[in-house]
Amino acid sequence: MPASKPLASLSLDLDNKWSYMKTHGDAGWESLPSYLATVVPRALEILDRRQLKITFFIVGMDAAQEPNRPILRSVAQAGHEIGNHSFRHEPWLHLYSRQELEEELLQAETNIQAATGCRPVGFRGPGFSFSQELLALLKQRGYIYDASTFPTFLGPLARAYYFMRSHLTAGQAEERKGLFGSFREGFRSNKMYSWTTAAGNLAEVPVTTMPWFRVPIHVSYLLYLATYSPAIARAYFSTALRLCRLNGVQPSLLLHPLDFLGGDDDRDLGFFPAMNLPGRFKCDFVAGVLQEYAARFEVLPLVEHVKRATPA
Repeated sequence: MPASKPLASLSLDLDNKWSYMKTHGDAGWESLPSYLATVVPRALEILDRRQLKITFFIVGMDAAQEPNRPILRSVAQAGHEIGNHSFRHEPWLHLYSRQELEEELLQAETNIQAATGCRPVGFRGPGFSFSQELLALLKQRGYIYDASTFPTFLGPLARAYYFMRSHLTAGQAEERKGLFGSFREGFRSNKMYSWTTAAGNLAEVPVTTMPWFRVPIHVSYLLYLATYSPAIARAYFSTALRLCRLNGVQPSLLLHPLDFLGGDDDRDLGFFPAMNLPGRFKCDFVAGVLQEYAARFEVLPLVEHVKRATPA
């Protein structure tokens, strides 16, 4: 009998167009422009062809908009886990008061459940933003896991690049000063672990980075590398997966909507890395990445990964 493959998980942060514009400081985000009707069917088709079930982290503000609800419901109907990605998608969530956090979670949960029929049991903060108070509230509200940590040393560099390409007022820059975390994030565990909170223990599923080097391996970063050389990007990913197996890391790989969307689909998001690539190329590249991922690991939604990896 062939040896069973090690466990892994896969998720997609379903950030919408308006949320990128809002974080970037662009005018017009308040009208909530959306690309969900383009991105979601592309993602579902690629996942279905590979028989993969994953976690979609949905923003509550999108779930609150009636026109979005059929497309969001299609995600749940396809058998994917529905996670909470906050209500307002503000990457300065760590600055919220307890009351603001409670309201944020309640609004997101209510609208996500109304749109999809699923109450989330997993959370990921926008921009990997979280706080100890948030973790305690998640446990108190019955969540099984958080997935907001990103153990890399490159957060300050990503933030500097973001500020350089943004149009922010001084006040907006102050709100975003903690975006993508500090250098010390690179010292966090790359393996699944448990937070101890006032309400009890809560599982943490980090967004995996390359063992030893702690550089990103999420698909948006691979696509950025592919703008220089697709072959190097694929080799980089293969190396990361080999290092994960060598170091006993059960990876949790992250997707974003712009992994399925090219500059030929939307010209307003050119500030985002790899948006100079055409949509068809990106979808084909993602399909190849997921094929390799599934060949090396048993790929699960995050909630199933937590349940199977955590001793009873």
